[in-house]
Amino acid sequence: MEKEGGFVNKPPLLDGTNYDYWKSRMSAYLKSIDNKTWKAVLKGWEHLVVLDHDGNKTEALKPEEEWSATEDEQALANSIALNALFNGVDKNMFRVIKKCNVAKDVWEILRTAHEGTSKVKSSRIQLLTTKFEA
Repeated sequence: MEKEGGFVNKPPLLDGTNYDYWKSRMSAYLKSIDNKTWKAVLKGWEHLVVLDHDGNKTEALKPEEEWSATEDEQALANSIALNALFNGVDKNMFRVIKKCNVAKDVWEILRTAHEGTSKVKSSRIQLLTTKFEA
């Protein structure tokens, strides 16, 4: 695939060894779908809840048939991004993210798994610096 280039109509595949390549290709792929899809990954999405008479959120989820057109668009953008992310990972990675309902959560799980937290990054840099100096 690297010699031929990628596909424009299907997401790149993360196999566990190509995260940097996958991340830039996947972000471009999601942006090419539409801007709302990419924003669903950046901002996240949460299922709408019913508001009480004072405008406060309740525990009850708002039925989908009562969503406004804007709320439908946001939910659709999340679903499209989630579908692309699910189809852009191999079976082993899918096991880690399969319970997610929000595209941003999937993106963050994959980023943390492959890039690590700031503490992990710092210790990796320190280890590489020590090896280089030796």
